[in-house]
Amino acid sequence: MTKIESKIISLKKAIDRLEEVIRGYHNEKDEKMKIIFRDSAIQRFEICFDLSWKTLKGYLLESKGIVCVSPKTCFREAFLNGIISNGENGWIQMTDDRNLMSHIYNESEAEKIFIKLFDYLVLFKELLEKIKK
Repeated sequence: MTKIESKIISLKKAIDRLEEVIRGYHNEKDEKMKIIFRDSAIQRFEICFDLSWKTLKGYLLESKGIVCVSPKTCFREAFLNGIISNGENGWIQMTDDRNLMSHIYNESEAEKIFIKLFDYLVLFKELLEKIKK
């Protein structure tokens, strides 16, 4: 198994876990448990984000010879090369949201970002499908 194949497998598992915890949140009735599910979903989002950009970094290098050193540069290159379709409004916004959650956590921001997680899940899945080919 190549390094990129291993990263793709890890990304797939992380995406599946994110989807599970989002589903758990929507099925949960207890408000305290919903907060735990929300916070868990945000943490899993951060994991998916990190795996996504690092997998994309390896994919761009291996398949296109493109070197990128940060999430935003990787996402911009992926957009320019037709690997992702939602650059500025999707992946770049996601980068900003991930940084916000990692560095300045507060409840109101957590709620705002949690609402976006289903859309981000779609983007993660689209990226995974594109780079699996």
